[in-house]
Amino acid sequence: MKPRPARRRPVQGPAARRKPIRRRPIRLRLTLVYSGLFLLAGATLLAVTYGLVARSLNTSLAAAVSSPTGSYQAQALHICESSAASPAEVANCKAKAQNSLKKVTEDSAAAQRDQTLARLLDYSLAALAAVAVASAGLGWIVAGRALRPVHAITAAARTASEENLGHRIALAGPEDELKELADTFDAMLGRLDAAFASQRRFVANASHELRTPLTVMRTAIDVTLAKPGRTQAQLEAMAAEVRQAVDRAEALIEALLTLARSDRGSGPREPLDVAVLAEDALDAAAPAIRACPVTIETALRPGPALGDPVLVERLVTNLVDNAVRHNVPNGWVQVATGTREGMAFIEVANGGALIPEEAVPSLFEPFHRLSQRAGSPDGTGLGLSIVRSVALAHHGQVTARHRPAGGLEVSVLLPGHPA
Repeated sequence: MKPRPARRRPVQGPAARRKPIRRRPIRLRLTLVYSGLFLLAGATLLAVTYGLVARSLNTSLAAAVSSPTGSYQAQALHICESSAASPAEVANCKAKAQNSLKKVTEDSAAAQRDQTLARLLDYSLAALAAVAVASAGLGWIVAGRALRPVHAITAAARTASEENLGHRIALAGPEDELKELADTFDAMLGRLDAAFASQRRFVANASHELRTPLTVMRTAIDVTLAKPGRTQAQLEAMAAEVRQAVDRAEALIEALLTLARSDRGSGPREPLDVAVLAEDALDAAAPAIRACPVTIETALRPGPALGDPVLVERLVTNLVDNAVRHNVPNGWVQVATGTREGMAFIEVANGGALIPEEAVPSLFEPFHRLSQRAGSPDGTGLGLSIVRSVALAHHGQVTARHRPAGGLEVSVLLPGHPA
């Protein structure tokens, strides 16, 4: 028989040979830290106590050896006096008796000292071990209670999703780091919930707004084609209606693209002048101004800024168009530009219907109209939303104030640029 060739095992690299490292939970690590600190403190206290007791016993031993008094010394001296004949022998006997008694006292005291210190060490070590075990159990319990908010935060993070952002931790207790973390997480969930809700509303409104011109075009075409004897005038009217719906859809799509671009961040920054952009916007809005009609008042001073020319132009155009469109016949529009505290500004005010003060912030929401009618032919509902988005993309500010006599005043600050 031919010997079978030995099987070659696949060569494994260092990453394959490396065993997975099991991470110890933080509760165990905290328990070990608590127990270690307690053992260190207990050992230090034991060492100090042992040293003090040993020093005290050494002092007592020295005192006992230096002055051995008592019945044993008296008996030894009496024996020496009665047994010795001469004074020299009595003195020699007394010296020997004292030396012998001193040695016995020293040995006895040293033995007692060693026994006392040994018992102290044994009892102390046993007590330290018992208390260390108890401290480990208590540390495990305390660490679990301290980490309970972390488990709550972890559970909330696991259950959080786009469809489930309403759960809150609402941690109760002292104002410590864990409560601050839980409150911060709750605030983050609130912002995410609001952002997702705003996104859902935006998508729903955008789909409705885009569906409206398509419905208008389809209805106009179907109604015209359903007529058996349609005339040239009817076809032209249908074409005009379809063209108007196409223009509306195109304007809405352009506004949506502008809003998406500004939300993503501005493009290349270039020097520009908001006064020039305001003049261009007023020239472009001249037909609407004459059709309304409205009176235009301008105070256009140079307003050098640094930003994306396309987005800033859209911002200025939307401000002017919004002021002209949402006005009253024979109304007025005021446009002012310039610099203020190193920033370029543009302010547009207009007359019109009375706007409640509490409704002003909602005007910057996409597709929000005071009439609350989606699909209104009066604009796309994205004008002020684009204004706010562009201003935030340029790290600017936008504020709006209602006018007691009716109308709105919008002010935008953009980062300035040296002229």
